[in-house]
Formats: sequence, structure tokens, C-alpha cells
Amino acid sequence: MTRLQLTHIQIDNYGPWTVEPEPRREMDLQTLQSRLFADLAQFIGSRDGYVFFTRFDNMVAVTNGLDQQDHELLQESIRNRYPITISLGTAVDPVPVEALEGATEQVQEAGSAQDRSRQEVLTGNYRPPEAGDVSIAHFDVNDATGKYTDRLNEFDSFIRIEQSYASLMRYMREEHGALSFFVGGDNIIAAVPGMTETEYEAAIDHVSDDVGVELKVGVGHGPVPADAGIAAKHALEDCRYDGTRVEFDGADH
Repeated sequence: MTRLQLTHIQIDNYGPWTVEPEPRREMDLQTLQSRLFADLAQFIGSRDGYVFFTRFDNMVAVTNGLDQQDHELLQESIRNRYPITISLGTAVDPVPVEALEGATEQVQEAGSAQDRSRQEVLTGNYRPPEAGDVSIAHFDVNDATGKYTDRLNEFDSFIRIEQSYASLMRYMREEHGALSFFVGGDNIIAAVPGMTETEYEAAIDHVSDDVGVELKVGVGHGPVPADAGIAAKHALEDCRYDGTRVEFDGADH
């Protein structure tokens, strides 16, 4: 059974900061957000976690293997190098969306995202990693280069990929409580509960019927996100080699 540890990362008082004492240049804000995400990815990734940018002022991390001290160090690192601070809420649950709900509620209960007095919230539960705690599903589009990248202009290619992402993201959330994130190119990574091959096939069929985009998926398991993620990548390569739509990392399903 999966036991995902999810951390909700929220920039403190970010909205008001972007317009006070006067509106800041948009590209300066984009630069700050992208650098912040890169630093979070480096910090969390070096500890075998995953982080996803979602809306940039709010981000979601799979943090199995990171404890409270790691989270405290992350806050300190950001405080020392940025004009903003971050609040962190962490929760554990077999169903990803339930873990995120718990993490988010802890941050929200400490005050609004635009409350000037709420700063560097650090709250939650942390779980020592065990085998099988994390399941990662790595989806990509079948022949995205041939169908889209080499045939369409970049914006129309982007629309097609984003349509598949939106369709899969909603379906996986509603049907399984999974959290799916676009990670660039034609790749989508999902933090998932235990799902069967039939359930993955149904998700792929849904996207095909909904937006006409064909997907495949590799699924990996491990004690921490990095282990599960690399296992999912290997399983996805099995899909490419064998011409299949769903492959697991050797576990029986």
C-alpha cells in the first residue's frame, strides 16, 4: 500500500508583494518564480524527492524521505536568498489527493496566503521511508514528435499536449485521487495510489476518447520518489520497446 508524504509549498504574502510599493515587472517575477522552482527542485531532488510547480506561487512536493529538519533547512535556505519566504504543510495518506488536502489545510489554518502576519508556517507529519511507499506513473504521448512537433507550429503542438494533460489530470484526480503534473515536452508524472493495469488502460482510453491523444505509461514503486520515478522511466522504456501502453516495474498487478 502506498503511503505518500506530500508537502504543500506556498509563498508567503506573494500577491501583495508583487504590486507593492508598485507593480513589479512581469519578467522579473517570472525570473524569481523560475529560479525559486529550480532551487526547490535541486534541494528536494538532492534528497530523493520530487517537486512540481503547479501555479509557481503554490507548489506540490512528494517528500517521502525528507523529515522536519529537512523542511526547516529548506525554509532557511529560501529566506537567506530570496526577498520572499515560504510556508510548508506536510501530510501522509495512501491516496495522494487526501495527503495534499491534509497538507493544505494545515497551511490554511495558520492564516491566509495574503496575511502579512503569517510567515514560514512549518507543520505536519513525516514518515520514515519504507519499501513501496511511493508509486509514480510516468505518461507520455505516443509519437509526439512525428504527430505534433515536426508537423505543427509550437503553439498548436502545445495546445494538443496541454489538452491531453488537462484530460488526464482531471480523470486521474476524480477517479483515483491521483495527482498528475506536466513536466515538460510531452511528459506527465503522476503520484498515484495502487492502481491496476486495467485502471491505467481506462485512463488512457479516456484521454483518447476525450481529446484524441494517445498515451502510454510506465509505473514504478519505491521507498522514495526518486526510486519510484526511475523505475517508472524504465517501465516506460519497456512500453516503447514492446509497443505496449502500460508497463510496471516488475511487480505483479
